[in-house]
This record gives sequence, C-alpha cells and structure tokens, in this order.
Amino acid sequence: MIEKVTGGSSAFQSISTRQSSETKEIDKIHRVQDKQQESPPQEPVTKEKVEEVVNGVNDFLEASNTSVQFQFHEKLKEYYVTIVDNNSKEVVREIPAKKMLDMYAAMTEYIGLMVDKKI
Repeated sequence: MIEKVTGGSSAFQSISTRQSSETKEIDKIHRVQDKQQESPPQEPVTKEKVEEVVNGVNDFLEASNTSVQFQFHEKLKEYYVTIVDNNSKEVVREIPAKKMLDMYAAMTEYIGLMVDKKI
C-alpha cells in the first residue's frame, strides 16, 4: 500500500541519496570554515612593531603633508588614531571619531549606574 502512494521504493532511495549528498556538502562547508577559523599562533604586538608600522605609514603620507598619531582615550582606556595635517597641525580625521568614543563612554557609564544602583 505504501508503494502505491509513494510510487515505489525508488522514490525513497532517491530522497535518501539526495539527503546524503546534501549532508556531505554541508560537511565540506563546515570543514572549510573550520580551516579558515584556525589561524597560526601570532606573535604579541610590541610597542616597537607599532612604532615601526606608524613610521612606515607616516613616510607614505609624507607626500600629502599628513601624519598618523595614536591618542589615548582616558575613560575607555583605549587608543584611537588621528590623522594630522603637518602644516597647520589640524586634525584631519579621527578613527574612530572621538565624539563617538565619548558617547560610548557616557553610555557605558550611565548603564553602569543603572545596573549598580541599589533599589
């Protein structure tokens, strides 16, 4: 009776074959993703390496009369990058913008006050 409804056992075989080939493809994708996520152990970044990279970038930017500087954000305890015009000493660009960092610091401080507040 089942054979009449499904059209025989060959329909079941084709479905199971298709499902097994799909699972094989999914397994291949997972293996590729796992290989991509595995990265060789990296050396820790030292101050000398950072200075070397910054000096290289500054040499590259010398033609446009700009330089790169690292600034420390006191509230977040993190660095951000500023690009400065060498002639006027004006900040051309901040990455990320200092205003955004200030807003983020204010929000985290506010949330901390809400969470830490005793009722």
